[in-house]
Amino acid sequence: MVDWSLARRIAGLAGATEGPADVGVNVVAAATRLEPEVATYTSLDPDGNAPPAELVDRADWADANLTTFSHLLEPIANRMSERLGRAGPIAGPLRMGAGATIAAEAGLITGYMSQRVLGQFELSLIQPEAPTRLLFVGPNLNKAIAELDVEREAFIDWIVLHELTHVVQFTGVPWLRDHLGGLLRAYLETVDVQITAGAAGGLPSMPNIQELVDRFRDGGLMALIQNREQRELMDQLQPVMAVIEGYSEHVMDALGETLVPNYERLREAMDRRRRSRSAPERLLQKLLGLDMKMRQYEQGKRFCDAVVEQAGIDGLNVVWRSPADMPTPTELDDPAAWIRRTRVPEAA
Repeated sequence: MVDWSLARRIAGLAGATEGPADVGVNVVAAATRLEPEVATYTSLDPDGNAPPAELVDRADWADANLTTFSHLLEPIANRMSERLGRAGPIAGPLRMGAGATIAAEAGLITGYMSQRVLGQFELSLIQPEAPTRLLFVGPNLNKAIAELDVEREAFIDWIVLHELTHVVQFTGVPWLRDHLGGLLRAYLETVDVQITAGAAGGLPSMPNIQELVDRFRDGGLMALIQNREQRELMDQLQPVMAVIEGYSEHVMDALGETLVPNYERLREAMDRRRRSRSAPERLLQKLLGLDMKMRQYEQGKRFCDAVVEQAGIDGLNVVWRSPADMPTPTELDDPAAWIRRTRVPEAA
């Protein structure tokens, strides 16, 4: 029902401004060189399942993520199609309008993100059999290096460390991908997209910019209004995502200190980049849920740093022992309580 070709066209327009994909550094070689460092520090073994690094442009990144988007939205679109199928003779136009609306929103979000993402370990949580990819977006890396005025090779090594940490998390922790996928599938089963009629109660109109802005203002891509079940599922998802992001931030800093020249300047520049968004961009990030990701970085990193300070990286790795050993939302802000509950031994 969803017109994914329309989503790709809109994503291309939204992320149209582009520079060269070549970054002047062999990113594939950097990932090959740094993967053993990440595996050694974390004690998480990718067991040969780490994908090779790929340097891509924005269109390639958007295409990969829209494929994942289609997996995420499929159960919602199927429920919507079934409901609209009861509309008799107008079912076809209804489905077309609804599918175009979802495609336009997905394309706008993906196009916006394609201008900002530096690197990504791309995997489908809904379809675990889908191959993984390790992507680095060349034009965005070049833009960040110029804006931050940082040394090229050091900066790329630092970003590679972050994404490689995601690789060893999902390939070295057997239960993580299935656990997150199960929570996400359960959440998506609770999501219902409301399609409103067009003018004078007619068919849904084709999406225009103002309609999309209004829908974003009401809740973003799916215009979600969380019920109790959704809040409970998010309470399980959020700590896991915070730990995943915070753990990667911790590793890139821990290894950056010894492996990356001028690491402290890179950290300061990256923090400055994250804080220095314009007011309209911060609003858009909030509407897209990206402000939540920034909080995950910060909250998760504070938790991981605090645990490592008291119990070392082996103590922090208890989070990967089982889903029950993940911190609760309260424990994310109280690492000592998590250490007591999971009986993590202090570092020698």
